[in-house]
Amino acid sequence: MSIVAETLVNDPTDRRDRLARLRPWTRAVLLANVIGQVAIIGTGGAVRLTDSGLGCSRWPMCTPGSFTPQYHPATSYHPFVEFGNRTVTGVLMVIAVAVLLLVWTDRSRSRAYRALAWVPLGGVVAQAVIGGVVVLLELDPRWVSLHMAVSAALVWCSAYLLHRHGEGDDVPVPLAGAPVRAAGWVLGLLLVPVVTLGVLVTGSGPHSGDDTVGYRFAFDPLLITKTHSGSVWLFVLALVVLLVLLHRLPASPGVGAARKAVWVLAGVTVLQGAIGYTQYFTGLPAWLVGIHMVGAALLIWATAHATLHLRTRV
Repeated sequence: MSIVAETLVNDPTDRRDRLARLRPWTRAVLLANVIGQVAIIGTGGAVRLTDSGLGCSRWPMCTPGSFTPQYHPATSYHPFVEFGNRTVTGVLMVIAVAVLLLVWTDRSRSRAYRALAWVPLGGVVAQAVIGGVVVLLELDPRWVSLHMAVSAALVWCSAYLLHRHGEGDDVPVPLAGAPVRAAGWVLGLLLVPVVTLGVLVTGSGPHSGDDTVGYRFAFDPLLITKTHSGSVWLFVLALVVLLVLLHRLPASPGVGAARKAVWVLAGVTVLQGAIGYTQYFTGLPAWLVGIHMVGAALLIWATAHATLHLRTRV
């Protein structure tokens, strides 16, 4: 390679990569994206738990002729809670654009990795549209649940993108044999009914998000709660099996990292379970239900973080 060509490759001011000077911030932006996706589940939960789903009666406007809530003596706090959630969506949009600029333009990485940069932006746009439909349909429970489902998927995809940033671009290699891989797959699959049934439990109880009725889904609250609890215990069983299998493997840097990630998941799972049973036996206080919703987002992140450590890339 000539001196000129070598200089162009190593020079961060190379015109072919105008964002080179910002590239070291990529991991921080991806981490902010994960945090933001978890946070919006919390603010969305606040909207639901305070019955503020129609606090802003219009979309994309908040009130007729205004994007922001208008204060007057008869104003309640509901418009401000709903507008706060919309503001977080705006922040996530800015972060998503930053992710797209930093990841998609990184020509040093594989196209498969770079294509993931479109997911946060597409997800935020989809959430904005779903949020508008929720308002227009006056909190139709199916659309409210879809809102949460997309948020859950975005947390997983954002965790995956953050993890992929730290990996190479070679073919992934399983960390261990078939039993460990199977336990990881089972754990990931069980997360789906855990989260889905959790959404149905909330929608079937007193914190469904509508102050005109006591529930949005006509399920037996006790039965759906027990079903959700059963799915959680199956998840715990799979988690224990995975931990046992990992601790039987010979020590190595990859195995050590996987054990640490799965123990983090175990800690989040125990905490989330403790919150769930506490809220059940204390009459479902709204603030505790809100913490449980944030805990669900953290559980999704922790599961993705753990299962992705069951492979390596050269």
